[in-house]
Amino acid sequence: MKLSKRRRECFVLMFIDLDAFKTLNDTFGHSTGDKVLSEIATRLTTTLRNVDTVARIGGDEFTVILPGTETPEDAELVARKIQTALSNTPISFGTAQPPYTVSASIGIALYPDHGETTDELIAAADDAMYAAKKSGRNTFRFATNNCSKTP
Repeated sequence: MKLSKRRRECFVLMFIDLDAFKTLNDTFGHSTGDKVLSEIATRLTTTLRNVDTVARIGGDEFTVILPGTETPEDAELVARKIQTALSNTPISFGTAQPPYTVSASIGIALYPDHGETTDELIAAADDAMYAAKKSGRNTFRFATNNCSKTP
């Protein structure tokens, strides 16, 4: 955030929550859930640029930071790439379990439009992710609050 402010650049924060992950974990166990989380992390890191940051923040939630991403259209393009990378190829566990098709709800917040502090930006992305979850599986939503300030 400080670097973006100094450079007068925008960046995107995404909150990603896997759809129906609890059901998978409860049905097939935590070791299967751990395999899915590991595969998701791999798919995210191979889909994004080297300068982007991917972090698992807990459970089945990940965050993505896209530095230098200036427009909602750019953020939307990345969100669609993430959804495709997660859902196009089911995760196979061998013959003991059926393949698992991943979908995710994504909340998107842009700095500084949706927050000028860490707390504001995180809250905006989190709220957008919950709005995406409410609207159905494998969707994304942008934060709706707008600080209307330049970095």
